Formats: sequence, structure tokens, C-alpha cells
Amino acid sequence: MKELDCRGLACPQPVLRCRDAVDAGASCLQIIVDNDPACENVRRYLQNQNFSCDAVRKGPLWIISATREAHDQHPVAAPHHHPDVTEGRTLVLITTPTLGRGDDTLGTRLMTTFLQTLPEMTRLWRVVLLNGGVKLAATPGDPLDALKKLSENGVDILVCGTCLAHYGLTEAKAVGETSNMLDIVTSLDVADKVVRP
Repeated sequence: MKELDCRGLACPQPVLRCRDAVDAGASCLQIIVDNDPACENVRRYLQNQNFSCDAVRKGPLWIISATREAHDQHPVAAPHHHPDVTEGRTLVLITTPTLGRGDDTLGTRLMTTFLQTLPEMTRLWRVVLLNGGVKLAATPGDPLDALKKLSENGVDILVCGTCLAHYGLTEAKAVGETSNMLDIVTSLDVADKVVRP
């Protein structure tokens, strides 16, 4: 069994260490992480590589045990690390809970309208929430409802796990996948167009 001690490692280092171990042929892993977003990201990555995963909490730590399914000895691409590129994919990058600068009340209303209008984008593929933008995925109200509707309609919502932890919103996230910087950078790279309001 390959053991990876990822305590104290910032996003996306735990996922990168797992990827390196998988690329080197490891089929049985035990990973130690010290925060919920890292646990979720590592588990999702390994499950996308056809590992069965079990995570056990021990105090402030998560111990993740992962074993590759016996019938699958070859890695498969995780959807967020190597997505299929189809022409016309639009990614929307949101880094604040308000739209524009000047008046936060107005900015909140504008962001709500913006999110509610996003379905008009015919090639909308993914919405990425970073920094203060993660508050939109964790605060009840019209913006959260609009994000939920987008998700229900098949739009990927990626929510930065490091940012959620920074704002103390990890448990409050109500829509989307807790993500990491590797997923986000890869998504930006393969998107056909990036919109940043």
C-alpha cells in the first residue's frame, strides 16, 4: 500500500500527489488529509480513476483508503482534469458575490439578474466560483436559487474548496462540486471562451 501524508498541503497538492502515485502504477493507497475540501477532492479524483474509496475521520484528520477496481488496471481521465473538448464551450468565472463596483446593494441585484439570465447562453458549460464568489453557492437567496437551476439544467458548478474553507462556508455549500485549483486551471485551459463579469 502506498501511503501519502498530505497534512498541511494547500490545494491542489493532495490531488497532484495522488495523481503522481496513480501514474506510477499504485493500485492501493492510503492518504491522510487535514481538511474537508481536500478529502472531497481526493475522493472524487480517485473515484474518477476507478478506485473504490473509504474515508474515515480521526479527530482533525481524514484517512482515505483507496483500491483500484480489479477489472480496471488502467487509469481513466477524471472529467475535470481532462474533459472532452467540444467546440463552443463557455466558462463563466465569478470571483465576487456582487456584479460591478460602487454600490453593493445594486451589485447584488445585478449579480442575481446575471445568474438568472445565464441560461440564455446557448453554449454555457461551466460556472467557476472563486474567492468571494463562493458565497453565492452557500448563501440562501435568489443567486443560490439561480445556481441550483443552472446545475439542474446540466451546467457544471465548480466551487473552490480553499475559498469555502477561508470564509468558513464548507458545510454551508448548497450547490456544485467542491473543487481545487487543478480542476479550475484545466477548465480555463480547455474552455473555448471564458466570461468574467
